[in-house]
Amino acid sequence: MKTKKIKLFAFIVAFLGITSFVSAQKSYTLNAKSAFSVSGTSTLHDWEMKSGSGTGTAGFTITNSKLTDIGSLSVTLLAESIKSDKKSMDKVAYKTLKTDKNKNITYTLKSAEKVNENTWELTGTYTIAGVSKILKTTVKTTITKEGVNLQGSNKITFTDFGMKSPTALLGTIKTGQDLTLKFNLNFNL
Repeated sequence: MKTKKIKLFAFIVAFLGITSFVSAQKSYTLNAKSAFSVSGTSTLHDWEMKSGSGTGTAGFTITNSKLTDIGSLSVTLLAESIKSDKKSMDKVAYKTLKTDKNKNITYTLKSAEKVNENTWELTGTYTIAGVSKILKTTVKTTITKEGVNLQGSNKITFTDFGMKSPTALLGTIKTGQDLTLKFNLNFNL
């Protein structure tokens, strides 16, 4: 009887050790397949600028092929990596983003709350044009063969981050105040 209790105890200890090993948080790195965009409106046309050159890290816990914890997440995007199909528009955007003094756009996670199996609400600090603001972001998560994918968006305004809406052609073309930030982040081990 004593031997059975010892074997059962050893099994439980081994099982708990394996379970905690399997679900331990691991560090992931943002890969080159990630994409970022910002879009808005103007009196001339809707517009979009894109980048695929962000860097970042995240701490994820995956248990039984499911994301069970997001312990950390930080992303840095070189502000001048965001491009449109018009160089004149890029130049105006970089002036608006104050890239002469603020080379990067950053995001740092403060907390993460699971909404359902594939949806999380992230609270984090965005720093754009040198101004930091805490925002909530709903993201869809997918576990892939390579790692973890996060997709989401945020609605912001220029004034949220101390920027003025850009104008062109002596003010005849005006940019709308509202912006949409979108991201498709792929993290690998």
